[in-house]
Amino acid sequence: MAYDLEEQEQLDSIKAWWAKYGNLVTWLVIVALAAYAAWTGWNTYQSRQAGQASVLYEEQQKSLADKDNAKVQRTAADIQDKFSGTAYAEMSALVAAKSAFDANDTDAARKQLQWVVDHGRGPEYKAIAAVRLAGVMLDAKAYDDALKVLSGDFPAQFAGAIADRKGDVLLAQGKRDDARAAYKLALEKTEAKDPSRQLIQIKLDAIGGEAPKA
Repeated sequence: MAYDLEEQEQLDSIKAWWAKYGNLVTWLVIVALAAYAAWTGWNTYQSRQAGQASVLYEEQQKSLADKDNAKVQRTAADIQDKFSGTAYAEMSALVAAKSAFDANDTDAARKQLQWVVDHGRGPEYKAIAAVRLAGVMLDAKAYDDALKVLSGDFPAQFAGAIADRKGDVLLAQGKRDDARAAYKLALEKTEAKDPSRQLIQIKLDAIGGEAPKA
């Protein structure tokens, strides 16, 4: 069927526009499709990684129940090596640290906690690891290292635990005034219903402190 004049003009206009911009549009579409494919592929990859990591994490939990510290450590290393981008890497490192500590292997415990502090992606996991690592360093009398670990940027909900641990380290260094200030801050940042408040108060009382005013 023949086009009338108006239709022909519209068709000519479309052809002219396509001749000018068609190549650009084609490339934009290709880029958009490529980006979508990459995003979809990445999500699929992440899901597959998490699934495989969860299997290893379950195996680690069984080893922990069996008190097989050597296997717990090997599994943690495998997860960190192959699935470091998943939360299971941090979780398994914390599990491995506790297992090592219970087995009196403080070097392994310190190594696992340091891995979370250095490579962990979740700020909450990093904060937990920092508090525990500082405790291990405190036992080893590595006071400056402990304070350095605790000087990082952590979520607000961990401010009380961080300050409490700082107080422990400062007191061990003989810095009673600084320790007192740290314990007072810990009380201020710890919720009233938190059972750890009682222990913080006991430590504060022991060095002649007092609770912060409400």
